[in-house]
Amino acid sequence: MQLLNKAVVTEYLNMQAAIEAIETLLHQQAAHPNWIKSPERLVISTFTDSDSHRSGSHLSMPATMYNGENEYTVVKLVTICPDNPSRDMPTTTAIITVSNNDTGAILAVMDGIYITQVRTAALSGIATKYMAKANCQSVAVVGCGGMAYEQLHAVLTVRPEIETVYLWNRNHEGAQQFKTRFARDYAQWNVDIQVCEALDDAVRDADIINVATRATEGLFSIAQMKSEVHINAVGAYQPSMKEISNDVIANSKMVIVDDLAGSHHEAGDLIQAHDSDDCTWVWDDLSGDLQALVTAKLKEGVAKSDKGITLFKSVGAASFDAAVALYVAKQAQQQSLGSSVDW
Repeated sequence: MQLLNKAVVTEYLNMQAAIEAIETLLHQQAAHPNWIKSPERLVISTFTDSDSHRSGSHLSMPATMYNGENEYTVVKLVTICPDNPSRDMPTTTAIITVSNNDTGAILAVMDGIYITQVRTAALSGIATKYMAKANCQSVAVVGCGGMAYEQLHAVLTVRPEIETVYLWNRNHEGAQQFKTRFARDYAQWNVDIQVCEALDDAVRDADIINVATRATEGLFSIAQMKSEVHINAVGAYQPSMKEISNDVIANSKMVIVDDLAGSHHEAGDLIQAHDSDDCTWVWDDLSGDLQALVTAKLKEGVAKSDKGITLFKSVGAASFDAAVALYVAKQAQQQSLGSSVDW
């Protein structure tokens, strides 16, 4: 069994590999629906909002994957701690196990923080690849936490023509730190990174908008954006949360989710839009999921064009973590990465 800490996972997992692993998974799911089993994740609320704690959650996310020859089980355990940034710790902590179902042998135990960030980002990268208009020149990052960092990396990976990045964060210092870190870690992206005081300034000229916050109401309206913009929304992972305004959702020509079952229970933006008497959007208007997008099997009448707003809403699913973690586990076995332990 290989033990892989965050440093090892970060060194040997790259964004392109994660994107390819998930796209392969999506095609495999379409061709063999019974090969991947990914039950809806179990979510347990932790604490309640108080003077000493903000409410968080603990998640258990199992999945089994068969590739035509071997079957594996991948389990991710996650704890979301909103107070951690003040402790100089990541908001999301996670650990992942990968085992072979023939024998039950555990092949790898690995840190799941970076895998969670990369797989979430890879989903946005895939959505951007298929949904955003051609020749995008700029991207706005709304919310500069841990998820946003790799999300920007993924968008630049699939759209290397981007020249300008606009950053906005409720805490201005957080946006400045994001800029410094990203410029240091990803110097290969020759982009102009601008920190914006006002949210309006960040989204006004953006061709792509990445949103990753814990907001409880829509952050911007359709009047504040370009008429042809693609949005990746990865926050608002509980029904009570909301990042994307109802008018943006209702006026999107294409709305795609990563996981159909999970989105109905966790995608606060869409749940609230559907339930609102003042919004015309309902679940029947959903264009499809990421699998249908990648395999060109969207709802009849939905077509990709370079006109109009497109929205990708992500809540996550164990199968996406499993695809990326299994890739890492196989690399670890082949290259003897991390520490080898007899179990």
